[in-house]
Order: sequence, then structure tokens, then C-alpha cells
Amino acid sequence: MNPNPPSTDAAWTRRLNDHFIPVPRPPSPAPRGFTLVELLVVITIIGILIALLLPAVQAAREAARQIQCKNHLKQIALSCLNHEEVHGYLPTGGWGNRWVGDPDRGFGRRQPGGWLFSILPYIEQQALHDMGIGSTFDQKKSVYFPQREAVPLEVLTCPTRRPPGLYPHVSTVHYWNLDKPSLVFRGDYAANLGTCSYTINSFYFGPATLDEGDQMLGQEWVDVLYGANDVTGVIHVHSEVALCDITDGLSNTYLVGEKYICADYYYDARSLSDDQVIDCGVDWDVARVTNDSYQPVQDTPGFANAWAFGSAHSNGFHMALCDGSVHLINYTIDLSVHAHLGNRGDGYTIDGKKF
Repeated sequence: MNPNPPSTDAAWTRRLNDHFIPVPRPPSPAPRGFTLVELLVVITIIGILIALLLPAVQAAREAARQIQCKNHLKQIALSCLNHEEVHGYLPTGGWGNRWVGDPDRGFGRRQPGGWLFSILPYIEQQALHDMGIGSTFDQKKSVYFPQREAVPLEVLTCPTRRPPGLYPHVSTVHYWNLDKPSLVFRGDYAANLGTCSYTINSFYFGPATLDEGDQMLGQEWVDVLYGANDVTGVIHVHSEVALCDITDGLSNTYLVGEKYICADYYYDARSLSDDQVIDCGVDWDVARVTNDSYQPVQDTPGFANAWAFGSAHSNGFHMALCDGSVHLINYTIDLSVHAHLGNRGDGYTIDGKKF
């Protein structure tokens, strides 16, 4: 026994440790990296996962764009119905593509501009509609109206096709009340002309002055240009179609919808169906027919179809009915059914909600 034990536990522990020989720890193994084969396997797995996920992501984005497009058409349809409630008729088609909207000339047959101009107050664009109001004809033509044509409106565009923006204006059309600007805004929706025999040159006829236009109001001008009872849709030249005139029923008749554009010409205005200003009178840019010779189709490179409805969507095109509802219509819709849906009073009450 130790006659002199340590006075503290700590000191005792130190003395015990002095009698032990420390055992060295084995060295740690060297770090191991990826082999080339393992790296290639990982990259391959990542690539497969991306390939599986990318279509799903793209599909989700397109679904969101389609919802937005449908909402745009819904707003447009409701604005047309609000117009009818206030004025007693749907927005007029105007005087043809040589005329743009004039805020000093009201909303009916005296309005030379097209239906998109007339609905501006009902899509929260009253200030845009009123640009130049009270100014002289020359001031509006050279200053205010060119400014109006260069204002992009998101509600009038389909996000699948293109963003709202300004695009070149290269058309050779001479406007009577607009000095042609170099850049203009373009939209993606068109009114329902119904079944009719409009030709592309027909829209170049019409009054050359406001006085001449005022003297040719109503059905007589349509008769002279296109033949009596030739237009069966709801918006056309000099139109004032009331909801009560749509005898086939509001839920059985097209109001407005997506228009076809050749996929090569989204941005350069080289398509006959996309080369005018947004608020001009009836033209293929802002109105389409439902004749059984014009099948609705998805936007296609190299294919010109300036008269038909269609869209950039792969699974169909949106159409708003006269009751304000919006539906995705199949491209394979029977052409006779399509024609009946475009006719406001042919006696065929086809339910547009089934297509």
C-alpha cells in the first residue's frame, strides 16, 4: 500500500496513466473517388430523369398557358356582352380594313373601327379608347391613333403563340384615318363572321370619307358589297346584332375565338391573317368564317389559311359562345357542325358545349 496516496483524484489519474504504454491507432484508409464507369452511370441516370420530367414540366406549362388563353377569351366575351347590354347590340365590325376606331363616332354603324376598338372600355381600357377624342381629323390621324396602335394589351394575346409586344407593320393597305406606324400591336382572337362568301379583296372596298360612310349605313352596304343575307355570323361590316337576333340560342352560336396564323409569321407580319392594326374594321386579322371549306387547324409552318379559326395549341382551339362561356373545340370537329355553330339563325340548335 502506498503510504502517501495522492491528495486528489486528478493527480491519482495522472500517476496511473504513467504506467500505461499508448497503443497507436491504425491509419485511416485513403479517400476513394468515383471511377469513370460510375460517373457515366450517374450521368446517364440524371439524363433519364430529366428526359422523364421535362415533358411533364412542358405539359404543365402549356396547361397553364391554355388556362390563361381561355381566361382572356372569357374577358373578351364578357366585354362584348357588356357592350350589348349598354348599347343594345354586340360591337360592330366597322367599315373595313382601311378604317380604325374613332372615339368621336360612338359605338354603332357610324363607328368605322372594328369590334376590338369598341370593347376597349369594357376591358378597362377607357383611356386608350378615348385617345384623341375631340381633336381634329388630322390630329387624330397623325398623332393620337398611331400612338394607340403601339400599346400592347395582354388580354388580346394567346401566351402559347407569342408574348404581347410590338411587331413590324409592312402592309401596303392605305388607311383613311391613320398614318401607318412602323410598329404595331397584334392580337390573336377573331370575331365570328359565320358562313359567308367574303373574298380577301372585299375588305379593300368601302367609303373613302366619313361622309360617304355615313351615307351608306346599314344592310344596304352589305347588300351592295357581298349580297343580301350573305353574312350569318354575329359581327360583320356595319353590324348591330342584338342578342335577340341570335335565334339559334346563345349557347349554340360562336361569338369570338382563336384565329389561325401560319407558324412561320408570328413576328414579321407576312401573313395575310396577321398584317393589320388591331382595331381596324372587318378584315381577316380580326374576323374569321365558319364555311365548311375552312377546317380549323393548329398553326402550321408553310400553310396559309387566312380565313379559318385555329390556334397554337396542339389539342384544339378556344371558342367563346354568345352566352359568354368558353370551350376548347377539337380540330376534328365536323365541318357542317362548325358551320351551324357559326350561323346565328339557321335553325340548327347544336350545343357548342359538346365540342
